[in-house]
Amino acid sequence: MVSIEEFPIATTNDIPGYEIIETKGFAYGLTVRSRGAGGQITAGVRSFFGGEIKEYVQVMEESRNDALDRLVSHAKELGANALIGVRYDSDNISDIMQEILAYGTAVVVEKK
Repeated sequence: MVSIEEFPIATTNDIPGYEIIETKGFAYGLTVRSRGAGGQITAGVRSFFGGEIKEYVQVMEESRNDALDRLVSHAKELGANALIGVRYDSDNISDIMQEILAYGTAVVVEKK
């Protein structure tokens, strides 16, 4: 995962301490995940008794990280060195598959 010093990322429309020099455009990173059959069975048993389903938490954390890494890669391809307005979106593709999308505006910034 990229560090904030190497590639600033913000959910806001600016980054404190930086000036936006150029906007490169919309950037995104996408991943689709599914738990294996064993994980689904374990998660199903846990959901029966209630509480946190750790198997899905782990998959979702990995998915968010992958989507963010792909977003940064796409922004770099566009010639950006930072991202603003970053958001996540998620949707079910089927009962066993989840789509995670990270998106934002790719920009070129300079430190003030």
